Amino acid sequence: MAQLLGGAMLDINPILLLITFVVFLSLIAVLNSWLYNPLFSFMNKRDADIKNDLNKVGSNDAEIAELNTKAESIIMNAKLEAAALREKVIADAKELAESKIEAKRAELAEEYLEFEKSLQNSKEQLTKDLMLDIPQFQEAVKAKLNQI
Repeated sequence: MAQLLGGAMLDINPILLLITFVVFLSLIAVLNSWLYNPLFSFMNKRDADIKNDLNKVGSNDAEIAELNTKAESIIMNAKLEAAALREKVIADAKELAESKIEAKRAELAEEYLEFEKSLQNSKEQLTKDLMLDIPQFQEAVKAKLNQI
């Protein structure tokens, strides 16, 4: 069977084993400094960036909520101011309408008084005219009665 394997057994050379071990350790050291440490550093930095971004998003949510609250406050104040302004305009319009109505009432009352005076004067004038014509009416009535 020894002949099947090449007739010789494997010899372990300690110097070659030592050199292979030194090359292996130096390869691990080089890989560690050139590949693994930068890779771990990059991964740690990426994790830190993700955490920062998540914190910023959380603070943005708070900022957005604060801005929404401010916006709602501004809208509420604007609605209150609009309601107050509307009430003021309505009150001013009512006051103006009332003053116009009152002025028209006063004007109509004055016209009515003038009309009453004119009517009274006409009545008095008509009464005087009729009183002047009474003797003529009496004579005309007497003449009619005498004809009957």
